[in-house]
Amino acid sequence: MAPLRFDRARIQDLLELAADRLDGEWLVIGGSAAAAWFATDRTTEDVDMIGLAGTQAERFALMELASEAGLPIEAVNSAADFFVRKIPDWRDQLVVLLQRRATIYRPTATLFLLLKIERLTAIDLGDCLALIEHCRTSSVPSGELVDRDRDRVRTRIAQLPVSADADLTTRRAALLAALD
Repeated sequence: MAPLRFDRARIQDLLELAADRLDGEWLVIGGSAAAAWFATDRTTEDVDMIGLAGTQAERFALMELASEAGLPIEAVNSAADFFVRKIPDWRDQLVVLLQRRATIYRPTATLFLLLKIERLTAIDLGDCLALIEHCRTSSVPSGELVDRDRDRVRTRIAQLPVSADADLTTRRAALLAALD
């Protein structure tokens, strides 16, 4: 059986269903945020979405929504809240994507980059470069990836432990160059 893939349309359908059926506030991140926002051809194997209250009830509600939509519960991933909550001021780095019964947010460009740079796989770098290009070539809401935020991302990269992985070091250098 082929692994499940979410393209932009499928992600958008799930986000709209979540906005209509869930309660509270939710944040979509990772590849699903990229596809819904700036990378129209991006696909992902799951939708990373976290409840902002951080409760077990939210996790169960999200899994129930997936099940009712005919998806395996693994198709929605709320484990990324661990990484989101490690970033100071993350709550101030949200942009409304959908607002109905529930409010679905996406990260600002700065938060998106900060969430990606720890791991920075080749796919993560592709997402980061696509986002930076999107910010350069389109009208984005004020406050997204302004110079001070570029400095914040550069500073965070500089604070990361030196890696013995030459490919990771090369990817970090490519991201730093793209921020110039």
